Amino acid sequence: MVKLQLPNPGLEDRIPSHAELEVLEKEEADSRPKWDNKAQYMLTCVGFCVGLGNVWRFPYLCQSHGGGAFMIPFLILLVLEGIPLLHLEFAIGQRLRKGSVGVWSSIHPTLKGVGIAAMFVSFLVGLYYNTIIAWVMWYFFNSFQEPLPWSSCPLNYNRTDYIEECAKSSPVDYFWYRETLNISTSIDDSGTIQWWLLLCLTCAWGVLYVCTIRGIETTGKAVYVTSTLPYLVLTIFLIRGLTLKGSTNGIVYLFTPNVTELANPVTWLDAGAQVFYSFSLAFGGLISFSSYNSVHNNCEKDALIISVINGFTSIYAATVIYSIIGFRATERYDDCFDRNILTLMNAFDLPEGNVTQDNFEQMQQMCNTTDPTLFSTLTFETCNLESFLNDGVEGTGLAFIVFTEAITKMPVSPLWSILFFIMLFCLGLSSMFGNMEGVLVPLQDLKIIPPKLPKELVTGLICVGSYLIAFIFVLNSGNYWLALFDSFAGSIPLLIIAFFEMFSVVYIYGIDRFNKDIEFMIGHKPNIFWQVTWRVISPLIMLVIFFFYFVVKVNEELLYSVWDPSYEGFPKTQKVEYPSWVYAIIVILAGVPSLVIPAFAIYKAIRNCCQKKSDRTGLMISTSETSVNGNLKYSA
Repeated sequence: MVKLQLPNPGLEDRIPSHAELEVLEKEEADSRPKWDNKAQYMLTCVGFCVGLGNVWRFPYLCQSHGGGAFMIPFLILLVLEGIPLLHLEFAIGQRLRKGSVGVWSSIHPTLKGVGIAAMFVSFLVGLYYNTIIAWVMWYFFNSFQEPLPWSSCPLNYNRTDYIEECAKSSPVDYFWYRETLNISTSIDDSGTIQWWLLLCLTCAWGVLYVCTIRGIETTGKAVYVTSTLPYLVLTIFLIRGLTLKGSTNGIVYLFTPNVTELANPVTWLDAGAQVFYSFSLAFGGLISFSSYNSVHNNCEKDALIISVINGFTSIYAATVIYSIIGFRATERYDDCFDRNILTLMNAFDLPEGNVTQDNFEQMQQMCNTTDPTLFSTLTFETCNLESFLNDGVEGTGLAFIVFTEAITKMPVSPLWSILFFIMLFCLGLSSMFGNMEGVLVPLQDLKIIPPKLPKELVTGLICVGSYLIAFIFVLNSGNYWLALFDSFAGSIPLLIIAFFEMFSVVYIYGIDRFNKDIEFMIGHKPNIFWQVTWRVISPLIMLVIFFFYFVVKVNEELLYSVWDPSYEGFPKTQKVEYPSWVYAIIVILAGVPSLVIPAFAIYKAIRNCCQKKSDRTGLMISTSETSVNGNLKYSA
């Protein structure tokens, strides 16, 4: 077993001993927030981990990588990558009783950059994540209509025909791209702020502020609804979906494995990335949440329970989504056949009901024999159920285009629309609680915010600042900006942060010390599984994912999808290259959080070298003293 440990003088002074930890917990009972009960903590963690990605990204990846075959690497990497890192974050937060910045500073002063990087990522992801919640609210408000506004195309100004853009695409496409986003044809064309989205954005940040106004004291109450309601709605949709024609076609398609995909490295890469992101690891929120627990809480059991719930939710949500997609595909298949039948009936003046899907090919042959010349002039559409099922859309398109189209074909469609968007709202809001925690606690640890300021004011300032920056997402080009943030803000930085987290605990804090901490907290040492994954397997997996991701992105031409009615391939989106200035934005989104870690370490090293103290020993010295309440004060 690997037992390498880097020298770390002064560690004993920076962290409380086991005996001091129990005293500290009693002293902080009145001054530090704590969970009302275990259920509240578990629901908060589940709400943070289980988010919109479980509902729309996981089903898309299953569809893209061989259906059931994708679940094999997903479950393997969930066990070898996701669970060990989740347990590590829970355990180190509970042991040191601090947020992300405080935890890594305690382990070693030069590691403070890991906590700062996590804070940056939480902030950047929160900016666009809450904009998605604003879009969800817009659709929710528009669901109280019969018929739904995206069920048919609006008429033109002369009221003589449908608006051309809608007629050439579809009602759901038109409502999403034109009436919701009012999208421009380029990220360069910013346009103006869309007032209806601005109102929804205001509501989204307002609701988040009310729910997080006093940290876990208020979010702990909200999670009873936001973390449980999505499961109720998913179950209702599954029951309803299974009663719809063709729903089983979608489920069978989802779970039919294409084993050849297992030989594709990209399948394993996407599975590793999905496991990583679906657990909300490296954001700092989980470390903060676990720090409010009792010292002797069983964090190992918590990690296992939440991992099982997370994996189950991904598969369960995919089943629900594809039961509805199966229904949608079957409806489109039937509509396609009906148009072909109508073409044949009109051309040969056949009685209604004589031509069906079952005898269509026979009737075609008969008509061709009767009048070959007339038959040769007819044009029939290609109706293939497999192609309709294969019409996968990732991310926002799955929620706001595919699912909304399926809903319009259901009886009492407004009811199903309201339920669906309530579910998305709860999923998004509960994830935002963790993002806010990942920003608020590090700011307090960094002493950027004066301690005298009331928590309500601090939370309000963060929400207002984020709200103002998020104005870029409600411009005409807002969707392009959101896609840019989604691609780069929460990708490479999270991998780098997570690798440093695991490396720091195992090789700087010391795995033997960590094992003793866990034995003190839960009553037994971590078993061989945790030892092997923490020391070797999980860090290696993260390095491999990072390497392949980096290689793929470097060799890949950076393109984005543009909605352009003048494009010759319309209504398909046009793939165009990003303008050159976007690369600077990418460096800020992906580079700044990643580079904070080495930059702070270098700054700390230079500062230590410049200090003229007789007891200076380079990087490894950081004088600290323990305050009366157990917190550490660094003089370096």
